[in-house]
This record gives sequence, structure tokens and C-alpha cells, in this order.
Amino acid sequence: MGGDAYREAGVDIHAGYAVVDGIKGHVSRTQRPEVIGGLGGFGALFALGDRFKDPVLVSGTDGVGTKLLVAQKLGRHQTIGIDLVAMCVNDIATAGAEPLFFLDYFATGKLAPEVAVEVVAGIAEGCVQAGCALIGGETAEMPGMYGPGHYDLAGFCVGAVEREGLIDGQNVTAGDVLVGVPSSGIHSNGYSLVRHICDELDWSQEYELGAPLGEVLLRPTRIYVQECKTLIEQFDVRGLIHITGGGFHENIPRALPDGCGVVLDRGSWPVPPIFEFLQARGGLSDTDMENTFNNGLGMIAIVPAADAEAAAAAVGGHVVGRVTNTEGVVVR
Repeated sequence: MGGDAYREAGVDIHAGYAVVDGIKGHVSRTQRPEVIGGLGGFGALFALGDRFKDPVLVSGTDGVGTKLLVAQKLGRHQTIGIDLVAMCVNDIATAGAEPLFFLDYFATGKLAPEVAVEVVAGIAEGCVQAGCALIGGETAEMPGMYGPGHYDLAGFCVGAVEREGLIDGQNVTAGDVLVGVPSSGIHSNGYSLVRHICDELDWSQEYELGAPLGEVLLRPTRIYVQECKTLIEQFDVRGLIHITGGGFHENIPRALPDGCGVVLDRGSWPVPPIFEFLQARGGLSDTDMENTFNNGLGMIAIVPAADAEAAAAAVGGHVVGRVTNTEGVVVR
């Protein structure tokens, strides 16, 4: 096979070089002064410096799930990277952490440089929104592992918070109030169910959603880093909850001490039309919806009752419920 053995086996290293060249400008948009060096090293370097007195590192890793199949079906890859960053940084923000840096992993059967560059451009945009640096990643071409046009995507983020500022929910008490920050739509959870409901529909039609169905399904996950920072700086934030996979019933209890639960007041926040559409088309119960989707609430902060209205106004949110002394999540 001569000097082209790897290419004949299905791996084009020159395509990989093209991706690196294509992403340099996007990556440079995300840089922070703590980043040491640039792309190309075996390890990415980041100096904490003296910004923190007693830092606790907070890390998160995630993927985008089968929302990737929506991007691949539509042939639109510019925003799926925002989803990847959002799913990681929103998680670590719940601890009060500032996202510092992000790394991604992109894997495909046959590397199409233009697609990979679009994906990484979205990752870079997500990092800009979150204020973290994209300091490294991996692009893997694995013939036979993925079907034509398919790729997988994963990433992880590292952040830091002063030990004394760590938010763990242990100060939450009955009578505290829940402030919900609106979601941008489905975010990146429940897409196996979403596709089951929507696969046979015409994605170019609006179905009274205000935009074509495909566009609504691909709408990127909202990044809540700035909203969390605003709340933490101005109010006594006792808990932060990212409404991700598992919906209300799995995620809310993670931010509560033993013996506490919550009541959510249905109708106290706006629900994007896509959720009513999915519920009606799929014949889903309220419990199905609450266990699967964010239903219009992407991030929830727990604050003292006296701070509730001001906290909601500060982040464009809504007072959506309260903490009780009975365990469990009740939506009524």
C-alpha cells in the first residue's frame, strides 16, 4: 500500500490537518489570559494564578445525545457545539463555579473537514458565551465505527469557586422560594422521545410553533453562566438547579437537603409551544413531561422569600414555587 497505507485503510490525516487549520480562528476567540501556549501540545495548560484564595475545582462532562441526529438530518452543524458547552457549563454553574476551560471530543467514520469546523465553531461560540477558554480537544476518524455523515460529540469543562462560596443546597430551608429562568426550548434532553414523535412529520412546516419544526428542534441550549453569576453576586442563593435529563422530579431534589421538597406552581412561567406540541402529538401525560423535559425552566435558583421578586427581575425569570418540609416535587 506504499506511503498511503493509512489513507487506504480509511483515515485521511490531511483532513485532520485541514480541521486544525480551520478552527484556529474560532478557538482564538475563546482565549483567556490564564491559557499557556496554544493548540497542538499533548496537554493543554491553564494557570490558576492568584485569582482564587482557596479554590475548589468543579468539573462536568456531557454529550448532546440524539439531538446530534437532528443536526445531521438537517445538515446544520453550526449550533450543536453550543449545546455541548451548555450542558457542561450549566452543570458546574450550579455549584457557584466560574467555567475556566473546555475540551471537546469529535468522532466520525470519515472526516469531513467543513462539518468538523462548523461543529467546533459552535463549541467556540458556546465558550465565548460562557466565558471559558477552548484549550484543547480531539478529532478522531474511525472507519466502520459510524455510518456515513454521522459523528459523535462529547466534552468536559473545568471551573473553580472559592470554598466559602460553594453552593451545595445545605442552607435551603422550608419557606425559601424558587426563581425559574426561562429555557430556550427543549435544550438537549429527551430527543429519543422527540424524534419518535416527530420523525414522520414535515420538519419544514411550522405547526403553529412560530418557526419551522426543524429549526425549533435544533434551537441551542441556553447558557446560564451569566444569570447564575448575577444571582450569586446580588442575592443569597442557597441552591441552583439545572433542569436537564430527568426533568423536575430527578433534578430538583439534588439541590435539597434531607426532609425538604418543593411545590411548583403550574402556570407561573411561560411554556414554549414546542412542549404543548410534543405532549399533544405524543399523547404524553403531565408526569411524562415533568420526568423528561425542562418544560420552559432551564435553571432554578432557590433564594429567601424576601429576595424572590427582585431575583426574578434581575435575570428575567419568574417566581415558580417554594420549598416545603415534605420531600418530593409536586407540580400543581
